[in-house]
Amino acid sequence: MSDWPHRVAVAGGTIEIVVGDITRLAVDAVVNAANRTLLGGGGVDGAIHRAAGPELLAECQTLGGCETGEAKITRGYRLPAAHVIHTVGPVWRGGGQDEAALLAACYGNALALADAHGLVRIAFPAISTGVYGFPAEEAAPIAIGTVLARLPDVSVEHVVFCCFSAGSAVLHRQALEALTR
Repeated sequence: MSDWPHRVAVAGGTIEIVVGDITRLAVDAVVNAANRTLLGGGGVDGAIHRAAGPELLAECQTLGGCETGEAKITRGYRLPAAHVIHTVGPVWRGGGQDEAALLAACYGNALALADAHGLVRIAFPAISTGVYGFPAEEAAPIAIGTVLARLPDVSVEHVVFCCFSAGSAVLHRQALEALTR
C-alpha cells in the first residue's frame, strides 16, 4: 500500500499530499512555478505550458510578466484544471535575501487570487525547490504553514501539494504533521 495520497482535514478544509504530475490534476487551478516572463521555461513551468498548449503562451504574453512573490491567473486551456495561477518563486541566494518571505508570498498570493475567483480546489508544486535552488527541507514548512494560516479565510477548501518525488512528499507530510499537532 502506498503512502500517497496523504489527506488531512484542517481548519478551513483539506490538505492532500500526492506524488505525481500536476498537469494531470482535475482541480479548479494548478499553480505554476513560473519565471518572471511567464512565457514558459523548464521544470513544472515547461510541463504546464506544454500540456496546456500554445493558447496558454498567447494569454501569458498579454500579462506583462510577474514579479517574484506575486501571482497572476489564466485559463487552463488543454489542462484538466480550469485555470493556471502563475507565481514566481525566489531564487535561493543563501537565505539572507528575504527568500522565505517571498516564498510565503507565492503561496499566500496564489490563495488570494483563487479566492478572488471563487475557486475551491487548487494544486501547488514545490515552488522554487527545483532550478531556483530553495532547499526543499526549508520550503515545505513555509508552504504548509502559509496554506494552514490562510485556508480558513478563503474560498479554497481543498489544497493539493503535488510533489514530483516521494522525498518532497515526505518533507511536506512531515511539515503538515508538525504544524497540525
